[in-house]
Amino acid sequence: MLDIAVLVSGGGTNLQAVIDAVESGGITNTRITGVISNNKNAYALERAKEHGIKSICVSPKDFPSRAEFNQGFLEAVDALEPDLVVLAGFLVVIPPEMIEKYRNRMINIHPSLIPSFCGTGYYGLKVHEAALSRGVKVVGATVHFVDEGTDTGPIILQKAVEVEQGDTPEVLQRRVMEQAEWKILPRAIDLIANGRVKVEDGKTVILQ
Repeated sequence: MLDIAVLVSGGGTNLQAVIDAVESGGITNTRITGVISNNKNAYALERAKEHGIKSICVSPKDFPSRAEFNQGFLEAVDALEPDLVVLAGFLVVIPPEMIEKYRNRMINIHPSLIPSFCGTGYYGLKVHEAALSRGVKVVGATVHFVDEGTDTGPIILQKAVEVEQGDTPEVLQRRVMEQAEWKILPRAIDLIANGRVKVEDGKTVILQ
């Protein structure tokens, strides 16, 4: 059984996709041991409570320094004893000691086809605004392992989504969620839960 902790800052639509997939059997051999948010008003915490999942807020505002927040945050994650940490719209910089501790055991969903429109400053609607501004015809989403860089870890899954005439950032964001993010995040977790993902030479190999 793969125990996962999900970290989220906002509404938690990707969290909901994971919860639904666990409950429907789309993700097998997996249970969610807890949801952590840096934002006490995050609707994601309500989603967790509705499904009987432990929900925790660890906010930088509640600590006198960033170092103390990092320590408290890592302790909260460790307390859930996760085999895998899932970043599902989590807008906090992950402490280096946590990246080291959970190397190749922490994944992130990013709303673009990495290496396009990723890295520092590219998150949420900003990704879709940049894609539309550049005039690309295909966008998408990526699930990748987390390393010390921003959106630079080994890629697990990607899915492309077509840009349509008249798209706004909000409309495009929704389509990328529905057609890509909510599909490949649960799929990646299921692959990991069933021992089908390994990292070799900085790249992932999906085992048949």
